[in-house]
Amino acid sequence: MNPFILTAQPEKEYALIDSGDGEKLERFGDVVLRRPDPQALWPQSLPMKEWLKADAEFPKTGEVTEDAEGNVKKGTKTWTKKPSVPEKWEIGFGGLRFGIKLTPFKHTGLFPEQLSQWAFMRKALKEASFADRHEKVSVLNLFAYTGGATMACAQEGAEVTHVDASHGTVNWAKENAVASGLAEAPIRWIVEDALVFAKKELKRGKKYDAIIMDPPAFGRGAKGEIWKIEEKFIELLEVATKLLSDKPLFFVLNGYSAGYSAIGYANVLQAALEARGIQSENMLEAGELAIRGEGIKGGIGGVLLPAGIFARWRA
Repeated sequence: MNPFILTAQPEKEYALIDSGDGEKLERFGDVVLRRPDPQALWPQSLPMKEWLKADAEFPKTGEVTEDAEGNVKKGTKTWTKKPSVPEKWEIGFGGLRFGIKLTPFKHTGLFPEQLSQWAFMRKALKEASFADRHEKVSVLNLFAYTGGATMACAQEGAEVTHVDASHGTVNWAKENAVASGLAEAPIRWIVEDALVFAKKELKRGKKYDAIIMDPPAFGRGAKGEIWKIEEKFIELLEVATKLLSDKPLFFVLNGYSAGYSAIGYANVLQAALEARGIQSENMLEAGELAIRGEGIKGGIGGVLLPAGIFARWRA
């Protein structure tokens, strides 16, 4: 296995305009955002006057902290924005529709680097429709956030179980599904801690043909459970692989936590699959997720911005 890069290209309603000096400048529809990105170590390509035109900015300095209930404490860093920036707006990306919001943790509800993963899932599901299957393909999406992977799979006719610990985020994903024409799609919306839910499904004898995992470094479950990737990641991966059906299609593992590598993800995924008797060595891919910048005329353009790691397996 040789690690490689999955690259998301600019689209009509989303583009990485520039990056560098620890920040990124992006266009979401008609709104330009400036926010920190520690991976952007190189100099910015555009002059500062272009960066200062951003409609909203999240500061590089300061810290975001939570109280015991997971709420952002007052006095921590927040967005500054022009009056013209709406509370929420909608864009199209990757054949889907997303509501965009400025969250207290600098996120917007869209992770563009996942575009190549959605294509991978769609291809696997399209090809599965011609295989010897008499029922719908079932997909489990853990840490499913605002539903990009959920919707991509549902578009191809899969039955999707969407799991996230946040009520607000699951409602956001539901709104995205409606906007994407998937209001009647067979999606089961679950608000629960990912590990708790996976263990319950294992006890119930539930099986899935495909599994997607996007574990954060830290999180809180729906009932106050604490998720720390260094403590629970391996256990969840082992439980999840036991949930795979006898004819599994794919397993996608994404990562954003500092200190982990794509090779490490590949090794642990391979071990978990082979513990299930699933031979994976020749069907396992791993590498980095990245977003390509738009580039500028007469200058250094099209720089790749690292945006995470992945390991994935397909039958």
